[in-house]
Amino acid sequence: MKLIFEKSIKGRDGYSLPQDLFNEIKIEECLPEYAISKDKKLLSEISEVDVVRHFTKLSKLNYGLDDGFYPLGSCTMKYNPKINEKLASLSNFVYAHPLAPEETVQGCLEIVYNLNKLLCEITGMDEYTMAPAAGAHGELTGNLIMRKYFVDRGDLRHKMLIPDSAHGTNPASAAMCGFQVVEVKSNEKGTVDLKILAELMDEDTVGLMLTNPNTVGLFDEGIEEIEKIVHDKGGLLYYDGANLNASLGIIKPGDAGFDVVHLNLHKTFSTPHGGGGPGAGVIGVKKDLIPYLPTPNVAFDPERKKYYLLDAGEKSIGMVRAFWSNFSVLLKTYAWILSMGPDGLFNASETSIINANYVLAKLKKYYKPAYDRYCGHECTVTGREYKKYGVKTLDIAKRIMDYGMHPPTIYFPHFEPYAEETIMVEPTESESKEMLDKFVDIMIKISDEAKTNPELLTTAPHNTPIRRTNDALAVKRAILTYDDELKLKDELNYQEKDINF
Repeated sequence: MKLIFEKSIKGRDGYSLPQDLFNEIKIEECLPEYAISKDKKLLSEISEVDVVRHFTKLSKLNYGLDDGFYPLGSCTMKYNPKINEKLASLSNFVYAHPLAPEETVQGCLEIVYNLNKLLCEITGMDEYTMAPAAGAHGELTGNLIMRKYFVDRGDLRHKMLIPDSAHGTNPASAAMCGFQVVEVKSNEKGTVDLKILAELMDEDTVGLMLTNPNTVGLFDEGIEEIEKIVHDKGGLLYYDGANLNASLGIIKPGDAGFDVVHLNLHKTFSTPHGGGGPGAGVIGVKKDLIPYLPTPNVAFDPERKKYYLLDAGEKSIGMVRAFWSNFSVLLKTYAWILSMGPDGLFNASETSIINANYVLAKLKKYYKPAYDRYCGHECTVTGREYKKYGVKTLDIAKRIMDYGMHPPTIYFPHFEPYAEETIMVEPTESESKEMLDKFVDIMIKISDEAKTNPELLTTAPHNTPIRRTNDALAVKRAILTYDDELKLKDELNYQEKDINF
């Protein structure tokens, strides 16, 4: 498919402006010098109908949850009920200005206040901040709260323990707070090795950042021992809520001893995930950590019957983001929780766990599990048995695309020796048995192809607009302009597969 620039025909345009009646006004008098470009911009000359057709065709190349199965492990890419989108688009919310007087946005403040209480009930925490804009931002906020807690006590701890199965953002967030990151190895069951944890946990350690179920999709059976090891040395337990979709209505992290909980509302609570946002990585804490939350938070005055923004106080870590986070995400979360109710939340997690174990049971004969045991809401199998045929996990993922389905997460987690050539599948509760069977059938067909005709996989995908990209070249030679595109195509004598619509 051609670029919009390649469809340009000199002299053609898609609009006409009225005659300029203000010739005496110069643009230099209206705009500051820095805003006026002296260089002629390279713009395509093309009619309106061709512009519309071009971008409509591009939109049809997208693949999302409204198109089909999107089984990215560790990401919870589940279907988003459209009623939540509708409610969040009501004009009262869309046009509410963050600088509006509090008395004019009482409804918005009430929703934030009530959502705080609901999330506390769901997770067993005492107070939440809605400020963090996304998951990693929430991790950073949680780490800052933990750091301030110890600094306030005169306890200058500097190490953070993080399992080898953690999300990559965990160690990055801890490092950004100035902590020394210490890796905790997993045992042969894929969970935290308690002996190693006990050896590493000391009085210089802030605590442990843990995901449960973990990034391999396994519940950590030693959670009580983990809590005791960390708390006995005065540390704090941080819960990465990326996998809360396996826990809603089943367990509360606060009841399991966690001091800080981070939730991805844009994953677990139905709001759209992907495409760069928006997100909401809210942080909940136990009572002793409330004074360190970011400022401000929404409070309620029962005498005046008014919701207002309350300053968190002098111990607060300060503001981590302007205004109220991504308010539309909070709205969709609030609507989803109310529509589901306690039984619905429990059923969502129960179904996601059943779905994942169903996929694992169906595939384990063809793709060796990273850990052959019951999983949580996602399962991890491997493609390592196909390396003897010259087929890698990447080839399997590319071949899935030929069958019109989005591949699962691959090569994550990647710690040795068990999690090698990994394929991580999270079917979520919103997928039917028929869809899961379709995915399983595709995976079984690909297993047979890998043994009988491996070239089908190593040259896949065959049916997509663009075949395999050169990942190394993409990093070294980033295409930032149209000129870069033309130069690279010329150098590689590159011809993109044409698409017929």
